[in-house]
Amino acid sequence: MSEEQTPYQVAPAGPSTPATPRFRLIKRLFGFPPDVGLRFCLQDQFFKKILRLNPTVPWPVHFTSTIGNPERIKCGRSVYPGDSPGVYINAKNGVEIGDFTNIGPNVGLISANHDPIDNQRHVPAPPIRIGRFCWLGMGAIVLPGVELGDFTIIGAGAVVTKSFPDGYCVLAGNPAVVIRQLDEAACRHFAASRS
Repeated sequence: MSEEQTPYQVAPAGPSTPATPRFRLIKRLFGFPPDVGLRFCLQDQFFKKILRLNPTVPWPVHFTSTIGNPERIKCGRSVYPGDSPGVYINAKNGVEIGDFTNIGPNVGLISANHDPIDNQRHVPAPPIRIGRFCWLGMGAIVLPGVELGDFTIIGAGAVVTKSFPDGYCVLAGNPAVVIRQLDEAACRHFAASRS
């Protein structure tokens, strides 16, 4: 910790190891995202191309994640759904994820329920919509038709059964409820610094 920092300040984020020009060139040649590590991208390609795990997903995915209907997922900038271990995404009815949203390990995004009588069919529903700068904690589950506004944080293990379109809040519990409001002005200032 530097002298200017108090124990509650976070040091500026930066790469853990500087990318050499050779690595940047390899990433560009193969079309890998610039903000994802080269080793992760190479591992992703091995599991997609050789072992055929999530082969149709166009972004890097952890090999333990399962992404269904990736063509129905719309991702914002720096969003790679399934890059954390154990993520399960059912996008039959669509999933939209805003810029700079993080999805933690073992998160479930379930956009379609089974028909209660014929479990071979799925019930139509609106897509899941997740705003910008959201954070879905480990083991959180988001159910069909849910809309989450910008800067919504979902606590670990929460089950989100209804929409929170206003955002700027922390959700927790089963069913998820608002346990804290975030400072909207501070969030907007942070978002402007990332644009």
